[in-house]
Amino acid sequence: MTKTPSFDLLIVGAGPAGLSAAAAAAEHGLCVAVLDEFPEPGGRMLGQFHEENGRWWVGRRAAEQLIEKCRVLGVDIRCGVSVHGMLRTDRRWVVRTTCGSLTAPRVLLATGAAEIPQPTPGWTLPGVMSIGAAQVMANVHYVKPGRRGLIIGVNVLAMAIARELSVSGVTIAGIVLPERSSVSGKDALPEEAVKRLLNLAHMAPSPLMRIGGKLGASLGMAGAVSRFFPRGGMKIWDIPLQLRTAAISINGKHHVESVTLADVTGAGEIIHGSEREEQVDFVALAGGLYPLAELAAVAGCPFVYLKELGGHIPIHNENMQTPAEGLYVAGNIAGIESALVAMAQGRVAAVTICRDAGALGKDQEQYLHEAMEHVRQVRASALIQFHSGIPDAREQLYKKWEEEAWI
Repeated sequence: MTKTPSFDLLIVGAGPAGLSAAAAAAEHGLCVAVLDEFPEPGGRMLGQFHEENGRWWVGRRAAEQLIEKCRVLGVDIRCGVSVHGMLRTDRRWVVRTTCGSLTAPRVLLATGAAEIPQPTPGWTLPGVMSIGAAQVMANVHYVKPGRRGLIIGVNVLAMAIARELSVSGVTIAGIVLPERSSVSGKDALPEEAVKRLLNLAHMAPSPLMRIGGKLGASLGMAGAVSRFFPRGGMKIWDIPLQLRTAAISINGKHHVESVTLADVTGAGEIIHGSEREEQVDFVALAGGLYPLAELAAVAGCPFVYLKELGGHIPIHNENMQTPAEGLYVAGNIAGIESALVAMAQGRVAAVTICRDAGALGKDQEQYLHEAMEHVRQVRASALIQFHSGIPDAREQLYKKWEEEAWI
């Protein structure tokens, strides 16, 4: 009979949270394995880069540093492995994968997030993709998604990746709204788009725009700005941002050839007679992200819905513990935030796991306090903020943990 391989800690997800946790746990002597279904470790970091505090943060470089650190520390990173089941038995987790079962007393879920592309008529044509897919093509595989494209959807994901694509030499014809429908909801309203942009003022390409955006946000001027926003749009990073324009349909016979656009009212209603064709050969749909938390559900972890954190997330405390014995979470499964926050959360989870395993010694509470404080600092200064109200939502979550007295 073949013996099931055993580790001190199994980590599902080789992105920023998983790799950061693996390195930190291995530093304290734990035997760690990291599982990921993709061919190489690094997760979404591999395609990310942005300018922050006057310097460029390059995700691939950060990933390579973490991977090398894990290699030196003896972390077993297994890619191309999917996890499809988890079961707690005899004070250990049995994790079922496409390459057999593994066991460990503790498991960290760092499974990240998935996209929510909003469909537009014609979205099944070749050449239509999620904004994240365009990012991966251009920045991971170094293949342009097309010669000229259009982004449908206005949110932090659209803005951040639009700039990445532009820097990578991909031509973007514009960023427009989706057509108003029961699916798009408020995402199709110019005023809602302006609110998001005002909250993203810190990402603006010029000091004047950053100051104006912050002032507009503080004064609640989204409605006024949306009413007076130029119908022809304005350029951000040389990309036309069109907040009074919606995509009605994506057109083409065998692949994307054009998009039908139309002007909209402040209520998102199509202004008939304003329809026109934009010639493009690819379309990127930007609908946002949601936590990939299915494995937590399989493991029996309770959930809570917090819009500010991206939807349904596993209940957990600031130490990244869940109510399920020996189960921890970190990164976007615990709420949609930036890669830098995910890396900091991974370290918190690792410190908590090492404490629970008795591997930290007498300074364990100091280690944990410092790790949690680092998360707060990174969160407060992060350039990429997917939703407003994240700190308040976190406090609400941690208060719920205390009230329910889990663990």
